[in-house]
Amino acid sequence: MNIAFIVAQFPVLSEAFILNQIAGAIDQGHEVHIYALNGRPDKVDKVHPIVEKYHLLDHIYYSPKQPKNQLWRQIKAFWLLLTHFHQNPSACLQLLDRSRYGKQAKKFKLFYQAIPFLSKKSYDIIHCQFSTLGVKGVWFRQLGLLQGQILATFRGSDISKILPKWGEIVYTELFQEADFFLANCEFFQNKAIALGCNPQKILVHGSGIDCQKFTYKPRFFPEDGRVKIATIGRLVEKKGIEYAIRAIAKVAETYPNIEFSIIGDGPLLKQFQKLIAELNINHIVKLLGWKQQQEIVKILNNCHIFVAPSVTASDGNQDAPVNTLKEAMAMGLPVISTFHGGIPELVEDGVSGFLVPERNSDAITDKLHYLISHSQQWQSMGSAGRIRVKEKYEMNKLNSELITIYQQLLHEQLPQIEILTYSTSNLSI
Repeated sequence: MNIAFIVAQFPVLSEAFILNQIAGAIDQGHEVHIYALNGRPDKVDKVHPIVEKYHLLDHIYYSPKQPKNQLWRQIKAFWLLLTHFHQNPSACLQLLDRSRYGKQAKKFKLFYQAIPFLSKKSYDIIHCQFSTLGVKGVWFRQLGLLQGQILATFRGSDISKILPKWGEIVYTELFQEADFFLANCEFFQNKAIALGCNPQKILVHGSGIDCQKFTYKPRFFPEDGRVKIATIGRLVEKKGIEYAIRAIAKVAETYPNIEFSIIGDGPLLKQFQKLIAELNINHIVKLLGWKQQQEIVKILNNCHIFVAPSVTASDGNQDAPVNTLKEAMAMGLPVISTFHGGIPELVEDGVSGFLVPERNSDAITDKLHYLISHSQQWQSMGSAGRIRVKEKYEMNKLNSELITIYQQLLHEQLPQIEILTYSTSNLSI
């Protein structure tokens, strides 16, 4: 099959779930092209190993970068129009139709993003990795710029954050025009159906991880008594890291021999630095910045507890089952997370870890105290988590299922839920 992956940006270190699907398609012998609609990144400090291993930068088409300055955006748009108009005059004019495409046409955004498609592209499958991109894919197909079966995935912000901003009719046309949908958890599947998605045209297909790269290790109380705790995520409101920091400060009052590593970067970095200083825990909390996968594995291998305190952000943004949480569980770490989004579909409360209410640092504190004082449960929780991840989120299994979905769509069949059935017999750590 010839498969197009439509993404917003590429490469993105935190979007390993997309890279895994691309690599899986290539491994199974399919031709893959990647379209990054927001243009070439200005700077890439680190890339995921998959990008280098599969030479994915040789598979990518970038839309022209849109200048932030409105005047320069207009000037560049007119230059692009002059130089590309001959490729598809009709489409170029329609892409500027404000009555049809509103702000997307007024600000030239849709025109910029459509440039790689003006020469007309044909694929068996067009996989739009967020449903906001699915809207663009549908428009491009309507304009004759794309041919192929369109599949769009609901991943999180596109079914939570987008709704307060654009309203509940944002996907009406997408639901009518796209051929099929995936959601990375039941929580977002139900949201999509409530918005009008045909229940027969959507399946839950989780984001997978390669369990072989996250080796299981039973956890025991350290000989030196220093309990190491970690969290991973962008330093943004949705990840709830503030509440973990406050919980760590409270735990340190009665158990000072702890270490808390925060892996990630983002706009809240300075705010967290200030909070850590105010709580007088600079000697306990380490802000490590972004790390590559091999570095993350090394850090987690030496940790005892993992915390993922996701919250519903003020803009409505919510999480699916978090990939970094899956990775920690696959490595045998007992976890603390929240009753949030799709996370309860991953973490079984009291079995592989604990779930607490959102924005409740006291509850996180209580569970940390419990785990530190009941280290004899670490191994059973860690093994339960490993089995859970292998059962539901093993990358190779999910990649094979995704190709089956593609093949059924190609033959104009609605993919069936049965293909996602996975035997739990013979599961082992």
